[in-house]
Amino acid sequence: MIDAASQVLTIRGRSEPPEARNPDVAWGPRAVDGVWVPTRNGQRLQIGLPGPADDHAVTAVRPSLRLFPGVATDTDLIAQTTTTGIRLITVAHGPGAPAEFRFAVGLGEGLSLDATPSGGYDVVHDRYGATVGRFHAPWACDALYRPIPAAYDLDDSALVMTVGHREADALYPVIADPFYAR
Repeated sequence: MIDAASQVLTIRGRSEPPEARNPDVAWGPRAVDGVWVPTRNGQRLQIGLPGPADDHAVTAVRPSLRLFPGVATDTDLIAQTTTTGIRLITVAHGPGAPAEFRFAVGLGEGLSLDATPSGGYDVVHDRYGATVGRFHAPWACDALYRPIPAAYDLDDSALVMTVGHREADALYPVIADPFYAR
């Protein structure tokens, strides 16, 4: 699981921020507990990870890398911290994996999500209109590094990532990447 994700990130090159320790990021012990990430104005967001309510404890490989196996059918999640936020690498192992992944977003007071033209979402300070964080547009690819359609929708307070792996005649695993940065 880690090898496939590492290869994809290496192929994508300099456009991808490297894994790094970030003391401002706080991980919950299970997927359903999520992660708390900082914004530019000092507030924190909580991002819920997909997973069953009875999920088991996370495997912390190192302080900047966590594994959440079995968050859905045929699906694992690799979570990395970066210097500016987090990367949630969703690994679909076969066509039985879901096409939609829900990431509940708990916003701080006076913050909202605003769609960007690129397909991502800005975290906006309502009073000042300033962007204080960003969910970059999602991307996905299969085991041959072919692009797979990926997009976000907002459903109440959840960011829903749709990955078109079934329609794309993908070779598995398929890697999809929500990335948040302050």
